[in-house]
Amino acid sequence: MISTTLRSPSLLLKSSSIAQFCNSAARKDFQRCFATKSNRDVRPDFVPLVADGFVEAIGNTPLIRLSNLSKELGRNIYAKAEYMNPGGSVKDRAAKYIVEDAEKKGLIKPGGTVVEGTAGNTGIGLAHVCRSRGYKCVIYMPDTQSPAKMDLLRLLGAEVNPVPVKPFSDPMNFNHQAKRHAESLTNAVWTDQFDNLVNREAHIKSTGPEIWAQLKGKVDGFTCSTGTGGTFAGVSRYLKEISQGKTKIVVADPPGSCVYAYVKSGGQSLDNSGSSFTEGIGQGRITNNLAQDIEIIDDALKIPDSESIEMLYRLLDNEGLFLGGTSGLNVVAACKLALTLPEGSNVVTILCDSAHKYSDRLFSKKWLQSKDLLNHIPKSLSKYITLE
Repeated sequence: MISTTLRSPSLLLKSSSIAQFCNSAARKDFQRCFATKSNRDVRPDFVPLVADGFVEAIGNTPLIRLSNLSKELGRNIYAKAEYMNPGGSVKDRAAKYIVEDAEKKGLIKPGGTVVEGTAGNTGIGLAHVCRSRGYKCVIYMPDTQSPAKMDLLRLLGAEVNPVPVKPFSDPMNFNHQAKRHAESLTNAVWTDQFDNLVNREAHIKSTGPEIWAQLKGKVDGFTCSTGTGGTFAGVSRYLKEISQGKTKIVVADPPGSCVYAYVKSGGQSLDNSGSSFTEGIGQGRITNNLAQDIEIIDDALKIPDSESIEMLYRLLDNEGLFLGGTSGLNVVAACKLALTLPEGSNVVTILCDSAHKYSDRLFSKKWLQSKDLLNHIPKSLSKYITLE
């Protein structure tokens, strides 16, 4: 976890307070509030943060400068290491904020049930939060998701219901099934990650302020992909506003998603032709979370799977980072965005999760062949294809 240097050795801040602290500091003198040297500060007045349980450990993740890519491009590529959240992904933030919001509104009481439709990581975050809070957790998810994700959810005590893939317009879509199940129970809440604006709010209050503070206000561009829209929209809104419109915002999209076409057509097209190996991103519609901030998007990028998978292997080889498919796509987008900006610019993206849940696929020769991706791995990187 990244360390935060504070002037007062007696000041202990919980995770929720840090977001407020960063938000305030972003508008003040960063030199007074944050260390300018290494994170490994050994001064006598340095106090490491102490988190009170799982939920309070969420957030305040490192911002990693991808040194080799940055040197190659002449621009700084920074990646927010969200895989270092205690539940292993960026979705821990939404899980925390949404459950806490339901508690504040009296929508769930002790011993209740949390229900969600999710492609995986939100479910994992919710399962962790529910376990720490004493709630039951029920997850509906597309049956195309990795078995490792489903196994992990069950290990965390969640009830997992894999269902056939159906479009959002179909009543048997996994999200609609989750809603109906929650409505059939007493003392239960459907967290509705796609359209619950608390998802977006989590990143306005935490991720965005952290990024701004970590770079002392020098954020020239931000890009990432979008599934629910919460991370992209929340971070983008915060950065756009605090930079007074100067931060360039670009959404990244995989094949099979409509967001690229929607942005490029000015809202006239929802074309989502194609398919992608990435999990948990891409949409056939514009979610409520994303719809709030469409007008602040400066551009959109369509990232082919061939580039995403090659970047995954490059990041492992050159940066020592073991990342999931979405992270690979995001870094490709960050590099493309960086080249539209002056030399020395700072571009930020999100490392959503690690490759641990996908390693049986991403590093499997058979799986890569089945997706027509094997030939896109450079020979110099094929040494990482260790599974048949």
